[in-house]
Amino acid sequence: MFRTHTCGELRAEHIGKEVTLSGWVQKSRDLGGMTFIDLRDRYGITQLAFNLEKDQALCLEARKLGREFVIQAVGTVIERSSKNQHLATGHIEIEVSSFRVLNASKTPPFTIEDQTDGGDELRMQYRYLDLRRTPVQQKLILRNKVALETRKYLDQLGFMDVETPVLIKSTPEGARDFVVPSRMNPGQFYALPQSPQTFKQLLMVSGLDRYYQIVKCFRDEDLRADRQPEFTQIDCEMAFVEQEDILQVFEGLIKHLFAAVKGIAFTEPFPRMTYDEAIHRYGSDKPDLRFGMKFNYLHALQGKGFAIFDQAETVIGIVVEGAAEYTRKQLDELTEWVKRPQIGAKGLVYVKYNADGSIKSSVDKFYSEADFQALAKEHNINAGDLLLVLSGELAKTQKQMNELRLHVAQQQGLRNTGEFCPVWVLDFPLLEKDEASGRYFAMHHPFTSPKPEDIALMDSNPGAIRANAYDLAMNGVELGGGSIRIHDRTLQEKMFALLGFTPEQAQEQFGFLMGAFEYGAPPHGGLAFGLDRLVATMSGEESIRDFIAFPKNNSGRDTMIDAPSMLEPTQLTELGINLLPNEH
Repeated sequence: MFRTHTCGELRAEHIGKEVTLSGWVQKSRDLGGMTFIDLRDRYGITQLAFNLEKDQALCLEARKLGREFVIQAVGTVIERSSKNQHLATGHIEIEVSSFRVLNASKTPPFTIEDQTDGGDELRMQYRYLDLRRTPVQQKLILRNKVALETRKYLDQLGFMDVETPVLIKSTPEGARDFVVPSRMNPGQFYALPQSPQTFKQLLMVSGLDRYYQIVKCFRDEDLRADRQPEFTQIDCEMAFVEQEDILQVFEGLIKHLFAAVKGIAFTEPFPRMTYDEAIHRYGSDKPDLRFGMKFNYLHALQGKGFAIFDQAETVIGIVVEGAAEYTRKQLDELTEWVKRPQIGAKGLVYVKYNADGSIKSSVDKFYSEADFQALAKEHNINAGDLLLVLSGELAKTQKQMNELRLHVAQQQGLRNTGEFCPVWVLDFPLLEKDEASGRYFAMHHPFTSPKPEDIALMDSNPGAIRANAYDLAMNGVELGGGSIRIHDRTLQEKMFALLGFTPEQAQEQFGFLMGAFEYGAPPHGGLAFGLDRLVATMSGEESIRDFIAFPKNNSGRDTMIDAPSMLEPTQLTELGINLLPNEH
């Protein structure tokens, strides 16, 4: 056998035992009479000891081993004279009696250690080497644990794991589809699923009652730290349920995952707020509740002769506790930060409520000290606090202030990665209107049910309809969301009409689903969590990339296998795709 033990399991109780280990050479140290090699595998590191006096030939051969050589070593477990308290195996070492090289290695392009000298692109190009590093392996181990515990929890509640198709029909709604040409049906294309939405609804019509799937999904959209062209969802659906049933089940899932995987117990029910409340208080439908800084609407600053505020639709401020000592340089940097194109504010006003009771503002000449004192009393601002103010159109200013709130909280050390603050956001708008086209679009998807009490508004005021929808956010990240679905053909047809579908278009794209509703569709609803985003949030990280074994870069490329790539002309011909000569 190649090994009797892994490189992470030997302890003091194994002293005197002969063992065989296999793994990769992490590093070697030549100390004259002794040579030490750190042998690494997925489970840990064990130190191998070679004594020049006891076996000169063996020791000299060991000194020829390079980084990342794969070796097998046989020896006896002995007590380590210089113990390493930071290593699980740090009380022992192996006195090697023989070893053999299983495979040599070229010098790696970066150091394979916790703190590496490899940049992102280099590590993505050699991802199979990057995956040897302990921090990356730990992220994949966490992902595995979360997936395993998810299956355990849902199985105990009677959910059935059902696979749905990967080659489906393209629809123009939502994000862009990845499309796959069909050789057997020239000129026609499959799409890769953005989610199994319609299939899981059909499973409810089929009577399967409780479905789940840890499923790969695809979206051809611009990338960022928390997006990949292919991602994984914990996708779930339930029949004969109302919103409260779903919230209880999946709040229970998140509590179970944190307890089982992180040892963190949520003892209280998750707080809830409406979409309107979240936008009004935080400017975001996924608010970060680890800190305060709720929005203050400073109407008292309008009508005082400061034209920027007087002409604005709204004036919003946040109170940064204990930050009145910000220097002019820091405040100028904040001003430049909000004026960046990504934020788009025209400027930033500040009011410093100094610890000595004095008040200093960037708009002193427009307001008296009494004005600022009244403001402090109304909005509970104390000595030592800093008030930051933006103004303009309501929706745009709320969005800008949300970004500023998060940025300042990061500067102040308030976004503690070891703290987790979940919140359910409920009652989203059903529709959002594109002002350019005048069309309504579904805020979630076209199968989301309106709240029953708002169905009458479909004829008179569609923009005011609230959806029977819900998201779970944590630490400023949307972990997932869902809705109660439409299960009635007439209501679904009405929804499609609101979205600008003709009856013929609705039938062409979704006739199979509406037809299924005519055969006894039960009330149903569901939810999907982004698995990649969930495990990243549980680790206190924003980027999902290292929680995926083989991710794409920011251009959607896999630089390791060099994909996407061109096809051979014969392949294109078989698929009925004719490119212009300069496109090959």
